[in-house]
Amino acid sequence: MSGHVLHRHAACRQARVPAAGWLAWLAEAMRAVSTRRRLAQMDDRMLKDIGLTRSEALEEADRAPWDIAPTGSLRGRMPWEMR
Repeated sequence: MSGHVLHRHAACRQARVPAAGWLAWLAEAMRAVSTRRRLAQMDDRMLKDIGLTRSEALEEADRAPWDIAPTGSLRGRMPWEMR
């Protein structure tokens, strides 16, 4: 009987991992949207300071929220790919 309880407890712990992955992915996507919005609002002087042209900034700003940059901590993985 106690083996069954331990097994259910382990299953509950494993069920939390995907939820945490979804939340981490969602936070990363929201951060990308916010960063891209600020990038689109920069003037030409600011863009020049960071080495981007207006067209590059607008191209980046037009990316979909789920299109997370490969340099991010999640490296563009979808929530179900995280463990």
